[in-house]
Amino acid sequence: MGRILYFEDYTVAWIAVLPIEAEAALGMLDNEHDGQFVTGRGDDYIYIGGDINGHNVVIATWPEGQNYGVGAAAALVNQVKARFPNIWFALLVGVAAGLPNLSPKASAQPRDIRFGDVLVCVPEKTSAGIVHYDLGRHTEDGFMLVGRQAETPAIVRSAISNIRLTKKHPFRIGNLFYQYLTSFQEKTGDKKFLCPSQQDDRLFEGVREGTGLVPKLVKRKLRDESERTRVWYGNIGSSNSMMRDSKRRDELRDKYNLIGLEMEAAGVMNTLPTGVIRGVCDYGDSQKNKDWQPYAAAVAAVYAKGVLYAINPKVSPTKG
Repeated sequence: MGRILYFEDYTVAWIAVLPIEAEAALGMLDNEHDGQFVTGRGDDYIYIGGDINGHNVVIATWPEGQNYGVGAAAALVNQVKARFPNIWFALLVGVAAGLPNLSPKASAQPRDIRFGDVLVCVPEKTSAGIVHYDLGRHTEDGFMLVGRQAETPAIVRSAISNIRLTKKHPFRIGNLFYQYLTSFQEKTGDKKFLCPSQQDDRLFEGVREGTGLVPKLVKRKLRDESERTRVWYGNIGSSNSMMRDSKRRDELRDKYNLIGLEMEAAGVMNTLPTGVIRGVCDYGDSQKNKDWQPYAAAVAAVYAKGVLYAINPKVSPTKG
């Protein structure tokens, strides 16, 4: 029987709800801790312990067959909070829909978000960063959002600022995040985590024909392979519904200035101070598939590892 791991020794929670996200998380650990956590009546989850840059990290994921959504994420994080009393902050790391905007209003810059890019939630003046876009009330003046999500904790935002200042293109070939990524890919030896061909990254826009919209392929220049993955910062939408409607997707993008859509953050942010990091695996339309999920999960996990390496943990003085 393995040794017992102690809940109070862990200070960072890494939330990776899907199996592919948990697999990527495991691959980022500097060391996986031997042994197991004690479980008993009332426990619904089994955790994995490890460390990154001296931080003791607990990886928390869903049971097989778990329903997706904000409520399921909230249940997981509530148990993490109850079981691990010394959690400093959490990182919610995984895949999401990216929301390109190639023709924004005159005051905004185009966002050529692509499969395999990384989305990082950061607050803006009028938003906490996560927009729970289906929580509200319908009024005569339209739909009104209710409530507000907590912001990404200051220490995580500081780490993000450090990355933006010191690593302008973190995934460019030869740069630090690229090294983390290739090391993980080589260690796993699993080709599924390699980046698919850019030819398989297809964005469609709705073109009106008659009374309906017909999907039309958007022509985009191929990126230089030396910097295939880029990082985008801004608002991320969260809800219980999976998005497969390009018209609705674009309406939400424009209304709330979103860079992505996902299904867990709104259930996590107000329970634990959390940073949200997502890899783009689809565009929230009818063309959705899982081909890009492994690579998207890997690059999101790499960025999360970078966050933990930007935050040096306090080390207790050696006892004499």
